[in-house]
Amino acid sequence: MNRRNFLINLGALAAVSPLAARVAPAAPTFLSRLQPAVVGGGFELPDHWVWCGAPIRGEDGRYHLFASRIPKTVLFHPHWLFCSEIVRAESDTPVGPYRLAEVALPPRGGDFFDARSTHNPHIRKVGDTYLLLYMGSNYEGPTPDAQHQEVFRSPRYLRTWARKRIGLATSKSVRGPWKRLDRPLLEPRPGEWDSIATTNPSLCPLPDGSFLLAYKSRKENLGNLQVGVARAPHWTGPWKHQPTPWLFRGAPAHVEDPYLWYEDGRVQALMKDMTGDICGQKFSGIHVTSADGLAWDFDRATLAYSRKLRWSDGRVRQQAFLERPQLLIENGVPTHLFCATAEGIGLDLKDATRTWNAVIPLAKA
Repeated sequence: MNRRNFLINLGALAAVSPLAARVAPAAPTFLSRLQPAVVGGGFELPDHWVWCGAPIRGEDGRYHLFASRIPKTVLFHPHWLFCSEIVRAESDTPVGPYRLAEVALPPRGGDFFDARSTHNPHIRKVGDTYLLLYMGSNYEGPTPDAQHQEVFRSPRYLRTWARKRIGLATSKSVRGPWKRLDRPLLEPRPGEWDSIATTNPSLCPLPDGSFLLAYKSRKENLGNLQVGVARAPHWTGPWKHQPTPWLFRGAPAHVEDPYLWYEDGRVQALMKDMTGDICGQKFSGIHVTSADGLAWDFDRATLAYSRKLRWSDGRVRQQAFLERPQLLIENGVPTHLFCATAEGIGLDLKDATRTWNAVIPLAKA
C-alpha cells in the first residue's frame, strides 16, 4: 500500500472509530474556571466606600490588597474622583477577609498631578521591586464634603476627569515606604485618541524583558471610553504609545478596566464591555488574547464574568456593578479574580448603597 492510500484508509478509520476520532478537549474558558464568590471574603469598610482591589502575595508570605477608599460622608459617585486614597489591607489567605493595615498612597498635596486624589491601584513585582501603578488627579477648589457635594458632569467634574494621570510608586517591600515619580508615567497626546486623561493602568511584563502598559482614555470628555497600550523596554520607559486604541470590527472598542497578563504563550486580557456588543452582556467582563499585546481579535472574545454572581452560600445575585478586574497570580498562574462590586437600586454608581471588593477563586486551567 502506498503512502497516499495509507493516509486515505487512516482517515476513513478515524471517521468510523470513536477511539481514532477522539480529539483533545478544548481548553476551558475563563468563565468556566470561576468558582463561587466567597461570602465574607474580600475587603469592605464600614465607614468608607471601597473600590478597585489589586492583590499580591508579599515577601512576608501574606496576601495584600491595594484598594481605593472614599468616605461615606459623600456619595460614592462622583466623589471617587475627588476624595479617594489608596490603602493596603492584608490577610493570611487569598480570599480574606482582608483587614485594613494602612494608608499606602494618600494624595500628596502641592502641585503634583496626584495632589488631591489617588485611585485605581495596580500592583506588580518585577525582580525585587514592587511596582504600584495608580491614577492621580488634581483640581481647583475645596474638597467636597457632606454639605458641599460635587455634581456629576459639572464643569469641575469634567476638568478633574481630564486631569487624571497614571502614576508609579516603587518599593522593596509590599509595606513601603513608596517612592513616587514626580511626573506621570504616561501623558495624554493632544489630538489623538488618548488626548484626555490616562487612567486605569495595567502593566504586563513580557518574556523578552519588555513591558506593555494598557490604559484607558478618550478623545472627548463625554465620548466613548477606549483602551490602548504603550510599550517600553523597561518599566521606567520610555513608553511608546500605539497609534490607535483597541479596535472591534474596525471601530474603537467601547471598553474599560483592562487587566493584562502573559500565559500560555500569549498576552491575555480581561476588561469591561460597556455596551455588551462584544460579549453579549452589558457591563460584564470579556476575555481576549493576543500574540503581541498590540492587535486583539475581539471576534474571538468570550464572556469572562457576569454581574450575576454565584456565591459560596448557594445564592445567585445580580450585582449592580462588577468591574476593575484584577488577578492574584502565583507562579505565573491566575488563582483568584478580584472585582470591585456594588449593590444599589440601579445601574448608576451614585445610587450605590454598598461597595466592596469580592474574591472569586479560579479552578485550574
